[in-house]
Amino acid sequence: MLQSNADLSQCTIFLLPRENSHNVPVMTIADPFDAIADPNRRYLLEELRRAPKTVNELAEGLPISRPAVSQHLKALLDCNLVSVSTSGTRRIYAIHRPGFDRLNLWLDQFWS
Repeated sequence: MLQSNADLSQCTIFLLPRENSHNVPVMTIADPFDAIADPNRRYLLEELRRAPKTVNELAEGLPISRPAVSQHLKALLDCNLVSVSTSGTRRIYAIHRPGFDRLNLWLDQFWS
């Protein structure tokens, strides 16, 4: 239970509705803590920490479909934890280090 207004600053609705190409509402994750709560996304981040990769390369190590990997990457993109660049027709995903600043700032308060 929230005790004060200060506690409210730590409570945010993290899922933002949007529509896909079929006009079906889809939930996107804007909070990096929610994004990394999913084990598939943590796997993707660990793989991208080793080297930038394409969706197909990332999908090889997961028991989910390539479109599902793309959706997980979109969630990581939405909260700025990964970046994407193009090389011809390939989209190459990589860790976006500045996106981890928000996580680091919050975690650092426990060691200060």
